[in-house]
Amino acid sequence: MSDQSIIDVTLEQIDDYEFRVRFDDTGLADLITDEPSPLGHDAGPNPTRLLAAAVANCLSASLLFALRKYKNDPGRIVTHARATLERNAQGRLRVGRIAVELTIARAAGTLQHLDRLLAQFEDFCVVTESVRAGITVDVVVRDGNGMQLHPLVSAG
Repeated sequence: MSDQSIIDVTLEQIDDYEFRVRFDDTGLADLITDEPSPLGHDAGPNPTRLLAAAVANCLSASLLFALRKYKNDPGRIVTHARATLERNAQGRLRVGRIAVELTIARAAGTLQHLDRLLAQFEDFCVVTESVRAGITVDVVVRDGNGMQLHPLVSAG
């Protein structure tokens, strides 16, 4: 038995830089992507925004799974991701870093096994761990009181 899974997507050009993305073999609705002006017409997110969204979504889902595994109710999770574009040695734009901040609604003191789950939830995020081979991904987790839970910062 193989541990390999295949995910197929098909893109079809609509006009200029606008594409229809079909998630093959699913019942998911198509997604429209486009480049921002002046190249495109802002008809949908561009690939860089999708990459940032994919990393943020994967981390959010992984954190939620880890919290629920220990019977925690974190409340609503709000995640913000910021992709930073940089020029490489050839002068071409690349995603150099993605900073992700996840905020859970509940206070840290109400959650069980927090240290343990925070130490491992990133490892289970397929997208983040895949892109980390070429892009720095910084992750911060805060509770409902704004206290930084991950990574731990030393006082002093």
